[in-house]
Amino acid sequence: MGRTRGTWNSKSTWAAGIALAALLAFTGYAILSGGDEDTDTPSKGGPSASASASPGPSATYAPPDDWTEPNSWAALPRGERTDDRGSQVGFPQSTEGAVAMMVTANTTAIEGEQSNVDEQLRIYRSYIGAADQSSENAEQIELAAIQTDKALAKQMGVSPGQPLPPGAYVRSTVVGYKVIKKSDSEVSAWLLSRVVQKNGEMEKEKGSYTRSLAGAQWEDGDWKLTGDATARAQQEVQGQAQPAMAAPGDAAFNRAGWTAIRQAS
Repeated sequence: MGRTRGTWNSKSTWAAGIALAALLAFTGYAILSGGDEDTDTPSKGGPSASASASPGPSATYAPPDDWTEPNSWAALPRGERTDDRGSQVGFPQSTEGAVAMMVTANTTAIEGEQSNVDEQLRIYRSYIGAADQSSENAEQIELAAIQTDKALAKQMGVSPGQPLPPGAYVRSTVVGYKVIKKSDSEVSAWLLSRVVQKNGEMEKEKGSYTRSLAGAQWEDGDWKLTGDATARAQQEVQGQAQPAMAAPGDAAFNRAGWTAIRQAS
């Protein structure tokens, strides 16, 4: 992850860096490796899970064949409106509303002319709190996303800056969450996401699971991802085992305490 400019001895700079890491956790750094792996098989050489909290994506795993109904489901609320960037905003002031914002902020699609730069800057401007908004942070978001777009272009056989091939995409969808701490003004949670990538119409879709930590605060009538909330979430889980990654339908999903997400009506 790119760090914001300045000294890490500054609390505000460190907090902003945490927010950027949380924002970039899925789409920016969950691009699947090239090769011939089957969908949902573990990535070779990927980072492994550990007891220390990290906002970045974690290693993938292979789901079992047997289906086990998730113990807990949630139909999260939708935002009341769409902002001028096309993002859903205006979530209710509740734990479910905060999680719904986190889920929406981590639901992305890179395909056609829609680049990772487009998605990351949209999410940054729509969902990051005011204290973490700055021209320097926006630049770091853009630079990191540019590198991801370049890597994608190379994998998919197109020149950087060109639209992806027909039928190609990278999509990230949050499939589960686990609340860490909640109040009327601040909520933190683990997010479990599935990222799928297809390099063209005739290519096989590949998939992986990632896990990320997020913290949100109630700010000016809506929930926003903030560096301070995410830093407090990291402190809250420090030294604890991270919830195991497992698809809804895997018995390990229930053992890890995940809540599955139903499509809102």
